[in-house]
Amino acid sequence: MKISVLGAGAWGTALAIQAVRTGHEVSLWGRDADAVAQMRATRRNALYLPDVELPAPLALTVDRDEAIAHASDGLTIVATPMSGLRETLAALPSTHRVLWLCKGFEAGTGRLGHEIARELQPSMRVGVLSGPSFAQEVAAGRPTALVAASEDAELAQAAVEAFHGERLRVYTSGDPVGVEVGGAVKNVMAIAVGVCDGLSAAAPDAPGLNARAALITRGLAEMLRLGVALGAKVETFMGLSGLGDLVLTATGDLSRNRRVGLMLAQGLGVPQILSTLGHVAEGVYSAPTVLARARAAGVEMPITEAMVALLEGRLRASEAVEHLMGREAKAE
Repeated sequence: MKISVLGAGAWGTALAIQAVRTGHEVSLWGRDADAVAQMRATRRNALYLPDVELPAPLALTVDRDEAIAHASDGLTIVATPMSGLRETLAALPSTHRVLWLCKGFEAGTGRLGHEIARELQPSMRVGVLSGPSFAQEVAAGRPTALVAASEDAELAQAAVEAFHGERLRVYTSGDPVGVEVGGAVKNVMAIAVGVCDGLSAAAPDAPGLNARAALITRGLAEMLRLGVALGAKVETFMGLSGLGDLVLTATGDLSRNRRVGLMLAQGLGVPQILSTLGHVAEGVYSAPTVLARARAAGVEMPITEAMVALLEGRLRASEAVEHLMGREAKAE
């Protein structure tokens, strides 16, 4: 199969490597000509995956039209941040089969990926590839499981053909709404757990492991409530893109969103945190939109609400925890 990956960040590069491993003809497109030239010369993605050698058959290009044409009869993977999904989908022919990797709600419109695709390319065969995965581990060949979700069962199966191998399992789902909601909301919850863990390290009477478990569990409940209100299936949130991705992102040391929470607990402001990270932390941008979608749907999301107040500087980290613990008792 001919596969084009549009976006040479960590995750796009990792999946391009995996597709080569599974025997496919892969083209990886990057926007930055200097970075792509360096990747060609060194066979490394120095910025995102410096310790992983790029396989010799992996083609690298800065010509997006060339990359798009390469996958005309194959599979196109959009590996841009959420902010780039709309522009990329608009540039693709409607006949392409497309999966995106980005997780979140679009800033401004509040739309999920499938909603953007429905608006721009109603006849295009589309879906999402998601699940608990750090790019570094996939690129290094460490065991991982993902889920390919689409209302088009053949497209979801194409993702299995493209990426399923000895060290990477790909499951299929017919619930792209649930998979996308899980991928978006877990980033906000990971910030909350990072705040909790950061405070726990600061004082003996601060939140601890009990609070972490409570946040993950109640965060899953928030995720599920919003997902069902938007048309998702309950069982999706018990799977890889729900519980699985939430646990990984909330507790894994490679999680950028968790690191945001840890630094918020130290009293750092959002601009300084993002400058320190140097990469996108989708939860920072998604949190206000998640809250707006929840309010529009009549869904209560107190953890999300506290994180938005914290990110906007209306609460300190310790106050956000006190706000959550001070809520009125109710049935689970």
